[in-house]
Amino acid sequence: MSALSENLKFAWLDFSKPDRAAQNRWSSWLGWSRPLGALLVATCLNTPGGVHAQAEAKTLTAPAGTILVVGDSLSAEYGLKRGTGWVPLLEKQLASEKKSARVVNASISGDTTSGGRSRLPALLAQHRPATVVIELGGNDALRGLPLDMTAQNLAAMTQAAKKAGAKVLLVGMQVPPNYGSAYTNGFARLFGQVAKAEQVALVPFFLKGIADVDDAASRFQADRIHPNEQSQSQMLANVWPELKKLIK
Repeated sequence: MSALSENLKFAWLDFSKPDRAAQNRWSSWLGWSRPLGALLVATCLNTPGGVHAQAEAKTLTAPAGTILVVGDSLSAEYGLKRGTGWVPLLEKQLASEKKSARVVNASISGDTTSGGRSRLPALLAQHRPATVVIELGGNDALRGLPLDMTAQNLAAMTQAAKKAGAKVLLVGMQVPPNYGSAYTNGFARLFGQVAKAEQVALVPFFLKGIADVDDAASRFQADRIHPNEQSQSQMLANVWPELKKLIK
């Protein structure tokens, strides 16, 4: 966390309906010159329909090797040319290693753990995945939602996926220190706590090598929120070692 606190210059989370206090905290810490409201409007307008969903719904019967990704804008290719996000790169990685797993990207920009929890049962029934990648929680932190609620939602999603016969990979996130050390540190820890309690695989920090480096500015899009195209390969590199263990 020290490297993140010292080096992170940009916020990378979805600004979807945050409360006014959260807006003020982020604006003050980042030193933005324009109102955060303008960024909120731009974010919504640049997302198809206000919310961009990439879930496939072609069939009720999926191959045994299906990988289901349930995430937010970091996995939904927000602001990127289609096919350049880390999930499409994952498909190429699988092909290059001659792994037959099919990838279903059910990520939605702006989604929270509560949203993912409500959507997951239908996704499990529809796609019958062998592996579920859960990349949610950043928007919970942005809104200052209770840590216990986020942890409970992640645990419930993990339990539902395991009950459906799927292996689970939990993707961890961190936030800048503007919420105070107790919340910031607690949020960073909760992913590991859930993963340990549920005995599932964990990526400790999804944006390692992107948000915690000196030249973070070059790793993000112009909105200073979402990683750019060049950062997608690093995001995959953070996920792939743990995911590969689950799909052998």
